[in-house]
Amino acid sequence: MKLDKYTVGKRYGKALFELAVEEQQTEAVYQDLLTLRKIFQEIPDLGNMLSDVRLDSDKKRKIMDKIVKGHNEIVENFLEVAYRYNRLDDLLFIIDEYERRYNEAKKVILGTVTTAVKLTEDQKLQLTKKIAQRLGYEKAELTEQVDPEILGGVIIEANHQVLDGSVKSRLENLRNQLRR
Repeated sequence: MKLDKYTVGKRYGKALFELAVEEQQTEAVYQDLLTLRKIFQEIPDLGNMLSDVRLDSDKKRKIMDKIVKGHNEIVENFLEVAYRYNRLDDLLFIIDEYERRYNEAKKVILGTVTTAVKLTEDQKLQLTKKIAQRLGYEKAELTEQVDPEILGGVIIEANHQVLDGSVKSRLENLRNQLRR
């Protein structure tokens, strides 16, 4: 049975993170993975190319040698395993899972905040503190999005949760209650 990318990402990301913890290399591995993420995002077909069994193995090996060179030993070994099992097309999912576990260990939550207007630095600082506290983390790192359609308030998406305090949602709820 072929595993989907999400499952592969979870398994490989978990194994990589656990090894990095065991070897006390979580930060070094994380930094290397951020570099790899950038490369694989800039060249979206790279993972597919390196995982395609139809392509010439010598050419793929030359590309792999350039990618692997200069990374932490754990990351180098991991890349070789992913290459051997044709899993480089799943690399971004693996990195995402590693990052999720890395942030969880550091008590940091990642998410997005959507507002009708751009937040001031003070507002953003207060909001990140409240969200971290409410969700049980020490720190929240929120990517800011502006969407005038929400009219006012905020929508927070973090840790597979959505906290919708937008004026648009409140008006829709009120409208639905009045229809009853």
